[in-house]
Amino acid sequence: MTLHPDLNFPTAHELDTLSPEVLAARMNALSGTLGARLGIEFTAVSRERVVARMPVEGNRQPAGRLHGGANLALAEELASVGSWMNLDPARQVAVGVDLSGTHVRGVTGGWVTGEGTLAYRGRTVLVWSIEIRDERGRVTSMARCTCNVIATGA
Repeated sequence: MTLHPDLNFPTAHELDTLSPEVLAARMNALSGTLGARLGIEFTAVSRERVVARMPVEGNRQPAGRLHGGANLALAEELASVGSWMNLDPARQVAVGVDLSGTHVRGVTGGWVTGEGTLAYRGRTVLVWSIEIRDERGRVTSMARCTCNVIATGA
């Protein structure tokens, strides 16, 4: 499996000693990824919680509201990065296999912030609960994402 050449996952020691903000900075700016295309910016990353924001501008549907697919892409990005923080990247990868979401409020401008919380951690499955909020702190979408852990054979 070919990983992104700029991927710089933290070691177990770094996960225990670096702040969530420092870890988040390492996840930003992976060129050529969907997250970069959508403008997703990580602000906090840990084993149990991942936070990122995304601009509404450039991610709207034709009716002028934030596209539901962009919300779900943000949710899966949070769950995937969070899952990777729970693995040994030399031997394992995590991939999203199930994603469901409910959009409860439209957003027409500014930024949304997603917060993913680890709901279940097993040997081969991780489940994340994600809430996406507008700049006023109102929930706009809720999602659940399941990631499978795959051995890379290394």
